[in-house]
Amino acid sequence: MQEILSKNNSLFNHFIAEIRDINVQKDSMRFRRNLERMGEVFAYEISKYLDYHQVEVTTPLGVSNENLLIHQPVLATILRAGLPMHQGLLNYFDKAQNAFISAYRKHHKDGSFEVAVEYLSSPDITDKVVILSDPMLATGTSIVLAYQALLKRGIPKQIHVVAAIGSAAGVDYVRKKLPGNSKIWLGAVDEELTAQSYIVPGLGDAGDLAYGIKI
Repeated sequence: MQEILSKNNSLFNHFIAEIRDINVQKDSMRFRRNLERMGEVFAYEISKYLDYHQVEVTTPLGVSNENLLIHQPVLATILRAGLPMHQGLLNYFDKAQNAFISAYRKHHKDGSFEVAVEYLSSPDITDKVVILSDPMLATGTSIVLAYQALLKRGIPKQIHVVAAIGSAAGVDYVRKKLPGNSKIWLGAVDEELTAQSYIVPGLGDAGDLAYGIKI
């Protein structure tokens, strides 16, 4: 299953517009904050699909029965671009455990590249709900490799993939490679993917826009 939040009119569309806008992108703090706010919206929407139980809460005047999460999800992200959106998810799932995966495009002299995974920090994810976020889902390779790396820490109960912008081809690739207990959450989907695997119109390099150009 997949959900595309920009299909419905809401303030979320303003966040999408601003992270795409070449003029607004000049403010890296604003770019990070918009990704963070998007992560918060994604967290709220995903929370509707999690399991709850009733808990008695004592107030100054009595007792109130409230439906609360049974278990917090594990929040996973791909360094470094995924950090702002991860923070937004963590703002709402504020008792969640966290996982971090280092994945990057390793370019070759002939212009081709491969996605390399070099680092994993993760709790046990056995029978847990995992939310794996990355702002851009281009080819989908990074998400799939990150998921495969997480399997070293157990088999999750369910996986939610979160991306601000995805390509149609990348989304299709992820749907084919991830198990049936997966759900993909997207801000928007763009149809075009260049020969260099950049999304068009996309927004550019999310990591560079958030944290500065890398060498």
